[in-house]
Amino acid sequence: MNFRDKIISWEQLPAWRAQMRAREKTLVVTNGCFDLLHLGHVTYLENARNLGDALLVGLNGDEGVRELKGAGRPVNCETDRAAVLAALESVSAVCVFKERTATLFLSQARPDIYVKGGDYTLGTVNQEERRTVEQSGGKVVLIPFVPGKSTTALLEKISRL
Repeated sequence: MNFRDKIISWEQLPAWRAQMRAREKTLVVTNGCFDLLHLGHVTYLENARNLGDALLVGLNGDEGVRELKGAGRPVNCETDRAAVLAALESVSAVCVFKERTATLFLSQARPDIYVKGGDYTLGTVNQEERRTVEQSGGKVVLIPFVPGKSTTALLEKISRL
């Protein structure tokens, strides 16, 4: 197995999704920055994957991460972050998207289940993303985070060393 084969380009995404539908696979999708992978991330991804047959991770591109997280982020470039995610057994595929929000990505991925972290509620999830998922027949599921595990907390700890 070559984990790099699990990194799919934006152009490959519609055909990859069509294959999942043809094989009647339940597709779970999540998205995020995944800058410094930690226990919280891998637990979240494992729990997401256990909701269906395949897990597609939409990865915010470098510019989107800077817009969301500020100067100095991401720590790791998008190609490195995609490769690390793709190497995880729970991840079926990774696709980098350029936009700040995942709306366009979700319109192409058309998830059966869209997973967001427990720091959201159905009311605080980006409503345009939620509508995009629900209009294509999918549903939004919230998964709790591992308490005390975050990239921000990890960076703060590193800065104190």
